[in-house]
Amino acid sequence: MSQQPLWTTEALARAMGGRLVGAPAATVSDLSIDTRTLAAGEAYVAIKGHAHDGHAFVQAALDKGAALAVVSQDWAATAPPGAYIVVADPLKALEKAGIVARARTAAKIVAVTGSIGKTSTKEALAHVLSREGRTHAPPKSFNNHIGVPLTLSRMPAGSQFGVFEIGMNHAGEITPLTRMVKPDIAVITNVEAVHIENLGTIEAIADAKAEIFAGVEHGGAAVLPRDSRHFERLARAARAAGIDTIVTFGEHEEADVRLLRVVLAADCSTVSARIMETDVTYKLGSPGRHLAMNSLAVLAAAKLAGADLAVAALTLGETRAVAGRGERTQRRLASGSFTLLDESYNANPVSVRAAIAVLGTAPKGPEGRRIAVLGDMLELGPEGPALHAGLAEPLDKAGIDLVFCSGPLTESLWRALPPHRRGAWAATSAELGPLVIRALRAGDVAMVKGSRGSLMAPLVETLKQKFPPVPADEHQGAT
Repeated sequence: MSQQPLWTTEALARAMGGRLVGAPAATVSDLSIDTRTLAAGEAYVAIKGHAHDGHAFVQAALDKGAALAVVSQDWAATAPPGAYIVVADPLKALEKAGIVARARTAAKIVAVTGSIGKTSTKEALAHVLSREGRTHAPPKSFNNHIGVPLTLSRMPAGSQFGVFEIGMNHAGEITPLTRMVKPDIAVITNVEAVHIENLGTIEAIADAKAEIFAGVEHGGAAVLPRDSRHFERLARAARAAGIDTIVTFGEHEEADVRLLRVVLAADCSTVSARIMETDVTYKLGSPGRHLAMNSLAVLAAAKLAGADLAVAALTLGETRAVAGRGERTQRRLASGSFTLLDESYNANPVSVRAAIAVLGTAPKGPEGRRIAVLGDMLELGPEGPALHAGLAEPLDKAGIDLVFCSGPLTESLWRALPPHRRGAWAATSAELGPLVIRALRAGDVAMVKGSRGSLMAPLVETLKQKFPPVPADEHQGAT
């Protein structure tokens, strides 16, 4: 049996409230907003963003074999010949398509938000549910006003499960997204002082995360962190939204999904938990107490979605950290090798402390050192300098040997470090990179982390380009 197309061209035009121009293909295999990754047969949606206007790339999309381009009326008035769906606003049209895609599927939908761990939780849950049936989830975060409707519009009608990530920087941003997604299950991983510069108080952050309940379907459920000091606030918001089923996770003795024990190894975690009166022990493919906590939320949501609990727990052992979120690779030096821990995707005080704890347990070579390479944590408001200086304590507790710092906010941490722990400080990650490269030696374990705006990811790429990977069959640990 041939696979059904994602959209017929006529159905997509109707969903978007647009009109067809030219002679487009009869079907669309996918939707894209990026010509760099677009494949032949996909519909290109020309969205106007802050930095670029997607209409500038319409011809490139058509040249690559796009089935059609979704363009604005204003642009279409002077457009060259081509296959188009003409709409008032391509972004609004994408939202409309997403809403129609949600309405046409009977899939069980899970939406994940939280201050930390949204993407890793979403990816683990999608992996678990994929063992149960056809599961749709975004390949990356895709958690904003563009990514969410794009992910929705890409959802095949025959999906059995859908997993969505919903993010925010300001109050009011989650509400319209959750109302599009209409989740059956809403997961909040945690509430921490992330984006506090924008929201002012931790309570305001909790309220912003609780907006996810506004879209939950009748008879739906909420999965909440029982250990959070904002749990009661979140639970009240869930009940006020008409959600009767609330499942909790954490170490709290009243948690429905309770962490009993976690053992961290060099490349995995072993977790013992009580899940709604059933005791289970399972392995995670990466080390980290924070990952163990997130796995409880994954199993809670999976069980609510109808998954087999034993299979779900077993499947978690197959998950692996990805680039920017804990990826661990062995890199070759002239005199041996070192281990690179890539945590560069983002950072806040809680996630940095978690990464430091993982670094503290990472095996090193006989002459190796544990090295933290840290960039600024942004959007922390007036408390930013103090929160950076406060990292000196967990660095000491974890026995970190050297610390390299990048950015103006990390100066406060640099001053708080004892002289023997100071590697180097630089104003930018580009300036810090050569200093880190010169310092590395065989047996080291280097962890890189910082907010996206601190540009630590390019520093990781510099290290990867300078030091090639050690093939897996040669890797016998840090040497």
